[in-house]
Amino acid sequence: MMQIAFQYTVVVPPEELSSPGSLSRGKHSLKRRLRIRTMQFGAAQNISELYNSVDPEAVLSLLVHKVILASLEQGVREGRVLLHDWLVILTAQYNEAFKLVQYKNGGGLMTGQIDNAFTQCPQLQDLPRLVFALLRNPLLRFHEEGVHPDYQIYLHCLFSALEPSSLHRAVYPVLMSYSTPDKQAYPRHSLSRAALITSGSPIFLLDAFTSLIVFYSSTADPSLPFPPPHDCLLRTTINRLKQERSISPKLIFIRGGQDDATAFENYLIEEQDVGGSGLTSVMGFVTFLEDITQNVLEYFK
Repeated sequence: MMQIAFQYTVVVPPEELSSPGSLSRGKHSLKRRLRIRTMQFGAAQNISELYNSVDPEAVLSLLVHKVILASLEQGVREGRVLLHDWLVILTAQYNEAFKLVQYKNGGGLMTGQIDNAFTQCPQLQDLPRLVFALLRNPLLRFHEEGVHPDYQIYLHCLFSALEPSSLHRAVYPVLMSYSTPDKQAYPRHSLSRAALITSGSPIFLLDAFTSLIVFYSSTADPSLPFPPPHDCLLRTTINRLKQERSISPKLIFIRGGQDDATAFENYLIEEQDVGGSGLTSVMGFVTFLEDITQNVLEYFK
């Protein structure tokens, strides 16, 4: 059983039966209200059942609220450490629960290989990538990296208000590809240059919630219309996404090799290191997973 309380303020119209001579007659007023939602859930019989019932988007939403609060109270660095440590502990507990590691006699160093990809639990497999993306997000970047404090406050307000599926796109954008403006090639790619190259597709659409970017590869056939025509599948998809959005996204068209592609490339966060280490924002995804593994080993000692 779980109860959630929502306390909020509403503007109410003047009551029809106001008292005679009341100065508030005919005026709207503010009222505080409390709404309580009661929900009942079944209890998991074991840890596997618990892990298999995880909703990654809901977990991301809870993590975002938690790190925003930590960042405001103790600073961005503490928010980053909290998020990183959460994934380390989850990975360690998962490996213990599925008996992927064992302690040697005497409680020394364990044997076995750390599974940092949650291969035995599909519901957890998105979490390392989401945590990595959140650490790379301007929400948890340091001011000395060029992130304006006002922009971070804007992200605090935006991310706190988004429902889980929209927050997912804002933290880890969706990258899809098209072979022509009228034919989708793949519905989802990882956010890396390698994904662009190996796909062989000439056109990409990146949905970052507040931005929609159409990117034409530098190797795209010059005969492909740019920008895409208004009656094609790609435009239809863009229009649908805009209509579904609570905030009108900015639409950007980029032709690779001719236009400045920085706006698009900044979202390719899974690249390898650019001279970074530890919890720095320039860590690539593969190195990030290796770092998590090392921290899990330290956790077990």
